[in-house]
Amino acid sequence: MREIIRIGMDTSKYIFVLHGVDAAEEVVLRKKLSRKQVLEFFAKLPPTVIGMEACGASQYWARELSKLGHKVKLMAPQLV
Repeated sequence: MREIIRIGMDTSKYIFVLHGVDAAEEVVLRKKLSRKQVLEFFAKLPPTVIGMEACGASQYWARELSKLGHKVKLMAPQLV
């Protein structure tokens, strides 16, 4: 797999959808994860930028993903 430089993460109650791109903006990751799989998946990845919609649950996920070395950017819902 080519190096992922940025991941967009759509959070929901049970299934999270990931969309990752490389330096050439080519899609290299499309994945659906259950809530239980999220931290396990990101723990295996080298640090990258993760973008997600700012909402109540995103604050928790931003803290947890930051602990793993990732840089999390929260965005207003209208920009996602």
